[in-house]
Amino acid sequence: MDILDDMGYARVWIPDVEEVWRSAELTKDYRQGDGALQLQLEDGKELEYKLDPKTNNLPHLRNPDILVGENDLTALSYLHEPAVLHNLKVRFIDSKLIYTYCGIVLVAINPYETLPIYGADIINAYSGQNMGDMDPHIFAVAEEAYKQMARDERNQSIIVSGESGAGKTVSAKYAMRYFATVSGSASEANVEEKVLASNPIMESIGNAKTTRNDNSSRFGKYIEIGFDKRYHIIGANMRTYLLEKSRVVFQADEERNYHIFYQLCASAHLPEFKALKLGKADDFHYTKQGRNPVIDGIDDAKEMSTTRNAFTLLGVNESYQMGLFRILASILHLGNVEVKDRDSDSSIIPPNNGHLSVFCELMGVTYQDMSHWLCHKKLKTATETYIKPIPKLQAINARDALAKHIYAKLFNWIVDHVNKSLHSTVKQHSFIGVLDIYGFETFEINSFEQFCINYANEKLQQQFNMHVFKLEQEEYMKEQIPWTLIDFYDNQPCINLIEAKMGILDLLDEECKMPKGSDDSWAQKLYNTHLKTCALFEKPRMSNKAFIIQHFADKVEYQCDGFLEKNKDTVNEEQIHVLKASKFRNSLHLLMETLNATTPHYVRCIKPNDYKFAFTFDPKRAVQQLRACGVLETIRISAAGFPSRWTYQEFFSRYRVLMKQKDVLTDRKMTCKNVLEKLVQDQDKYQFGKTKIFFRAGQVAYLEKLRADKLRAACIRIQKTIRCWLARKKYLRMKHAATTIQRYVRGYQARCLAKFLRRTRAAIIIQKYQRMYVQRKCYKRKQAAALVMQCILRAYMARQLYKALLREHKAIIIQKMVRGWLARQWYKRSLRAIVYLQCCIRRMRAKRELKKLKIEARSVEHFKKLNIGMENKIMQLQRRIDEQNKDNRALSERLNGLEISHAAESERLRVEVTRLRGAEEDAKNNANKVTTLLEELERLRKDLQNTQKEKKVIEEWAKTYQDEMEQMISELKEQNHLLKNEKNDLNRMIQEQGQQWTEKMQRALKEETQQLENDLNEERSRYQNLLTEHLRLEEKYDDLKEEITLAVNVPKPGHRRTDSTHSSNESECTYNSEFAESEEGSRGGEDVSKAILDMSLFLKLQKRVSELEQEKQSLQNELDRREEQFQRARARRQELESENKKLKHHLNEMRQSLRGSPEAGSAAPGSPAYTVLLDQLNSSNEELEVRKEEVLILRSQLVSQKEAMQHKATMTEPLPYIEDVQKLTDAKEISQAYMGLKDTNRSPRFTRRPTEVNELVSRLRLLESQLQAQRRSHENEVEVLRGELQSVKEENNRQQQLLAQNLQLPPEARIEASLQHEITRLTNENLVCKGSSDVEMFHSQELHSDDPKEYKAYRISMLRRMVDLMEQLEKQDKTVRKLKKQLKVFAKKINDLEGGQMDVSPGQTTDEPVHPVNIPRREKDFQGMLEYKKEDELKLVKNLILELKPRGVAVNLIPGLPAYILFMCLRHADYVNDDQKVRSLLTSVINSIKKILKKRGDDFETVSFWLSNTCRFLHCLKQYSGDDQFMKHNSPKQNDHCLSNFDLAEYRQVLSDLAIQIYQQLIKCMENILQPMIVSGMLEHETIQGVSGVKPTGLRKRTSSIADEGTYTLDSIIRQLNTFHSIMCQHGTDPELIKQVVKQQFYIIGAVTLNNLLLRKDMCSWSKGMQIRYNVSQLEEWLRDKNLMTCGAKETLEPLIQAAQLLQVKKKTDEDAEAICSMCNALSTAQIVKVLNLYTPVNAFEERVSVLFIRTIQTRLRDRKESPQLLMDTKLIYPVTFPFNPSSLALETIQIPGSLNLAFLTRV
Repeated sequence: MDILDDMGYARVWIPDVEEVWRSAELTKDYRQGDGALQLQLEDGKELEYKLDPKTNNLPHLRNPDILVGENDLTALSYLHEPAVLHNLKVRFIDSKLIYTYCGIVLVAINPYETLPIYGADIINAYSGQNMGDMDPHIFAVAEEAYKQMARDERNQSIIVSGESGAGKTVSAKYAMRYFATVSGSASEANVEEKVLASNPIMESIGNAKTTRNDNSSRFGKYIEIGFDKRYHIIGANMRTYLLEKSRVVFQADEERNYHIFYQLCASAHLPEFKALKLGKADDFHYTKQGRNPVIDGIDDAKEMSTTRNAFTLLGVNESYQMGLFRILASILHLGNVEVKDRDSDSSIIPPNNGHLSVFCELMGVTYQDMSHWLCHKKLKTATETYIKPIPKLQAINARDALAKHIYAKLFNWIVDHVNKSLHSTVKQHSFIGVLDIYGFETFEINSFEQFCINYANEKLQQQFNMHVFKLEQEEYMKEQIPWTLIDFYDNQPCINLIEAKMGILDLLDEECKMPKGSDDSWAQKLYNTHLKTCALFEKPRMSNKAFIIQHFADKVEYQCDGFLEKNKDTVNEEQIHVLKASKFRNSLHLLMETLNATTPHYVRCIKPNDYKFAFTFDPKRAVQQLRACGVLETIRISAAGFPSRWTYQEFFSRYRVLMKQKDVLTDRKMTCKNVLEKLVQDQDKYQFGKTKIFFRAGQVAYLEKLRADKLRAACIRIQKTIRCWLARKKYLRMKHAATTIQRYVRGYQARCLAKFLRRTRAAIIIQKYQRMYVQRKCYKRKQAAALVMQCILRAYMARQLYKALLREHKAIIIQKMVRGWLARQWYKRSLRAIVYLQCCIRRMRAKRELKKLKIEARSVEHFKKLNIGMENKIMQLQRRIDEQNKDNRALSERLNGLEISHAAESERLRVEVTRLRGAEEDAKNNANKVTTLLEELERLRKDLQNTQKEKKVIEEWAKTYQDEMEQMISELKEQNHLLKNEKNDLNRMIQEQGQQWTEKMQRALKEETQQLENDLNEERSRYQNLLTEHLRLEEKYDDLKEEITLAVNVPKPGHRRTDSTHSSNESECTYNSEFAESEEGSRGGEDVSKAILDMSLFLKLQKRVSELEQEKQSLQNELDRREEQFQRARARRQELESENKKLKHHLNEMRQSLRGSPEAGSAAPGSPAYTVLLDQLNSSNEELEVRKEEVLILRSQLVSQKEAMQHKATMTEPLPYIEDVQKLTDAKEISQAYMGLKDTNRSPRFTRRPTEVNELVSRLRLLESQLQAQRRSHENEVEVLRGELQSVKEENNRQQQLLAQNLQLPPEARIEASLQHEITRLTNENLVCKGSSDVEMFHSQELHSDDPKEYKAYRISMLRRMVDLMEQLEKQDKTVRKLKKQLKVFAKKINDLEGGQMDVSPGQTTDEPVHPVNIPRREKDFQGMLEYKKEDELKLVKNLILELKPRGVAVNLIPGLPAYILFMCLRHADYVNDDQKVRSLLTSVINSIKKILKKRGDDFETVSFWLSNTCRFLHCLKQYSGDDQFMKHNSPKQNDHCLSNFDLAEYRQVLSDLAIQIYQQLIKCMENILQPMIVSGMLEHETIQGVSGVKPTGLRKRTSSIADEGTYTLDSIIRQLNTFHSIMCQHGTDPELIKQVVKQQFYIIGAVTLNNLLLRKDMCSWSKGMQIRYNVSQLEEWLRDKNLMTCGAKETLEPLIQAAQLLQVKKKTDEDAEAICSMCNALSTAQIVKVLNLYTPVNAFEERVSVLFIRTIQTRLRDRKESPQLLMDTKLIYPVTFPFNPSSLALETIQIPGSLNLAFLTRV
């Protein structure tokens, strides 16, 4: 909307028949004397409104839109009926707000819909708040009553009234729920639950369905909720009024009887109700008259179960409940008793009436008596008594009267029993009463019930008027405003008409006493008495049995029929007795006295429509109720005086724009006075009070108009300037654009000319080169043709010459070959002839020589000569033979080579000869073919010519085909290009889809990770909440114990009680001996009752012990199972070793067999096959050796594991079984290693062997079956090991006994006994080892003598045994070193003791030699331990924890010093292996920290100090625990300081739980400090001055948005945050923990701010959104300064940031709705809709959010899955974690200051 739009004329309200009031706007100025107004309605219709000529009253003016929708109706400038009605309608329909203030009255409109505004979060939000600080709510009224009761020590009352169906019962119920939730109960009786449980009972017996309400209260009740001095609920009391008994016997159409009857009928099928003989509701006369026994959405059977549970909770047992149900069932059966006429004056009940029989059976009366007296009555005279029959009508009336009386008595009994169950023995200090009574009623037919109700409402209205008048008077007197008597409606005349002497009730009682009194005679008396004397009494024109009373709300016509009967409520004397209405008057008088003695608070419930439609507003019905409930009377009283009230600061802030600079003074009061005198001339329109300015009605609207005009003029000026600036900017942009366009156009033209010139020159050049190219191409074509012709010719000639030369060359070759062959043939013939000739000659010569030699050989002499030197010759010949053999072999080899080469050469020559012969034949053939070739050549020439012709044709076809192919290729290229584009598109789509899927998967992974983190945080939060609950129960237990102790035992002088605090885990199962001794000494005088009080603790500890025993048994079973697994792993290891040994043995045998094999050929030694096989066998053997080494290593690991198991089995600590089980998991790893080695041995590397080796492996596999027999021996060995384990356990027990005995000895004897015991143990072990060695030696001899293989196996076992003995020896060496250290410690203690004894008694002589003087060790020799005596433990805890001042330690000493000192003491206790001392110290520290936190838990500095020290102590336990995961950052010296004897993992868990409790206590302290600052600093304080101005307020007190003296600002919050941060930094708190604390701080700030924003309509504006965003930016700046932006604190403010943005964004179009939905992802749908509904314009230029826009938002957000909770949980504490933070500080360098008074500690 443009600011320059005209405001138009004034807007007014005119009466309307349908809408009661309609809005219209003047179209013409009104002048004095005009008889009519020219108006235009909102729908555009023109209307002439005539004024009353008598009064000439103008119509009511309408308030400015900025004032519409206010929380308080009295804040409206124009206070009148249409303004009130319109404001309620806007809030109810547009903003969905059902509560509105009207001064001191809370107007509640029934929404006929369940709203999420009554949860525990809403209760916590309203708790502790002022009534005007939050939006109107029933909880605000309840909080105001509770606060005034505590502050003023005056009883309070909440009066809830309204029509049937207006929501009175629900409002009263929520008020009681608020008291029960906020205050709680002071005892264990759960009184608040009983108070709430009374509601279902009273609703079932006192509520019924009417035409206006499904759950209408048909009685009035006043519940007094009692409180003790601490304002905790201790009990309650209920008083009832005006029970509608006639509903028991009669119901109108569409109505029901009381709910309890229908609940009984719906539950008639239950076994316990069979005896009641009930059926459906339609079967009984008393429940079927309304003809509608069912309520939609209500399950009567389920409601019956709720009612019975409520009875049980209130202490009504099953037998009493069944008695009640029998009575109720008897009433139903009584209504079905049929009465018949006997004659005109008598009646009779038919015999054997089933319903009457059931009635008598249930009531325990006789059938004859009841049937007789139902049809007869007894008349008494002075002398005689008559029994007279009665007609049927009277009998039926008597039956109904009896039913009503029984129900009334039953109702009263239930109320009395409820009061008894709610009664408390504790003295009541104060109470808050809640009155739930139906309001003013008027129907078409009004009878006695309506008369009583309206009479009670007259009394209540009178009290209300007086209270409002009184408050107005007090306000004026407080502000010292001249008091002017305000005329208000006084209904005392109407009350006198009813209750005064000779009033209506008085005449009614008198008529009831008359023997023949009737309704007609009573009506005549009323006419005669009041018709002419009282103006409030009237007689209807057409009736003589009715009268009219002018009540404060309206005229009501009452029918006289039944007044006397209902007033008397008579029952036959023989049945019961007579009750009269005087009781009602007495109870009403008592009620008014009670209300007058309390401070009242009013809740007026309005029924918006008669059809129970959700959020539907009927103006007629609403105005009727507003007139009846006194709201308009409150408005009238306020309007008569000064309804608008402003503080001076608020007025100055709002109307600063109307002041000039010179008008602003330092005194705000004088400034406001000066300005008002200028702005408002009539001084009667306002008054100046002490702190406020009072305005008459309409003046605020006038001031708002002046303010709006001033702002509008300023806006016009701003618009003018901005539009001028925008127009000039636009002109300059257009000028610059035109110049730029001209420049670019001219440049374009120049470029076009240059382009034309360049193209012309380029065309000439192209023509030149084109012509040159054509000519050159023609030349090149001709040149190429000539060259082709020359080439062909020359080639032909060259081919002819080549062919001639080739023929000549081939002929020469043929001749050469033939001549060579002929020459070789001649040579061979000649050679054969010569050789033959030589052979013949040599044969002849040889024969001659042989003959000669034979002759010589026959001679003896020759033989003798030959024998001389034969032996030598034989040797020489032998050698020559050997040499010749060698030469022969060499020659043979050479010969073989030559033969091979000769054979190859012969083969080659043979092939060559064959080829030559073929060539010769080819030459002969070719000679014959020459002529044929010539003929063929001629034929080929002809074919060539034909081919050339065909070539031309083919070339032409090829050219055509090429063109077609080129065209096709171009088309294919285009298609390929398109396909490439499609491919690229598809690739891009695939890539995009892949990216989307990747993003989707990443998002899903992120969501899954976030879900897992959330689950982890939920588990942490659940665990930490359980710790908090446990701590609360402990504190409650201690408080109850103290109270019971004080109540039972009177403390004696000098008696000191020590609190028995118990930690969450360890403190329940550990016991502090030192504290036990001190407690036993201090509690010696207590009696046996103390043991009874501790019985619950004893049972709890006993249960814990049993749980620990079960856990111990389960761990023992786990230990046995792990041991069995270990034995199985050991057996498998031995099996593997045996298998490897046998494999090696068989491989050796195979090698030997292969070497000794007589096989020849390839398998002989030195052959290639043998070498390969041997290499494979050697590699297999080497691999087996490697595997054996691995087996040995594995065995050493098994041995060490066994020792670890034995060592753990002999531990004296009963707790660390869990650590043993964790270490036993190594056995599983060993088993896995064994299987891996076995798989490796069977891998393909060993299977890729020759055939012989594979056969050997198959043989070895058969040996596995033989290993099964050896398992029995392994099982025997397992039994032996178990026996050893049992002996070790026995040895452990014996050592424990000896240790216990040694502890009782003096120090000298203790050392000697320990040494003697150790020597004895070592001697026994040596003897056992020697005996075992002898036995083994004997076995070795036997094995050696029997079998070498067994002897070899025995040697291997002996080697293993030696390894075991060596490891045991190392273990004993460690033990000896440890004992030596202990001996040194004991010696030092003895020296200290002897030195002390010598100091005490110098004259005493001893046998010990004189010890030398101790020389103090240097600093580097300190071990980082502190020694203390057992009796100094209490002193240590007292000085270091209980009496330590955190401030001095934090400022002057190193952070975490107490934690370091405690850990150094703990190290010494671990060093000396003192289990009891470790337990005692840890338990004392934990209990002392709890005690100091309980004592000073509200001091942030103390809690922060001990949180830091507890975390440091926990980190030290981890850092020096010896675990590898905690020792990564340790120095070597720190690793030496690790704990050596005890595993304190359990205590680490206890300390972690304690740290969690301290952290939660720190958060609570922080919340208590920050809570009062947040709303004032973040919302109410105007950080940016002048941005927002406050709006008009009503009668309720409002917190000013301007920072007055004493209010908190944003700077106060930041200063407090700085204080928190500096304290935690001084205490050395871990940085990660500081981040978690800061995150929690910011969450509290954001949650509290957002919750208040959601519950305060006056804060939901555009300017407030700017203020919030600025404040958040300041908090973010603080985070940056502290380097805490990564701690997650900023994210906790995201809902608040989005809410502030939501206040500032546009809220009109669908695009705005989409932007809001995407922006506000941290806000729930309910929160977004709530902010939009609450959005309120502060200035006239802002617009409200339309209902259509809100519905659009709801439609867009309907798919969100989120919690329906409106407010953020301010009690939420994020789960805390304590990341490990090791310290680099060396323990030996820590110095203990003397200020700590710890001189009794000795550095070690």
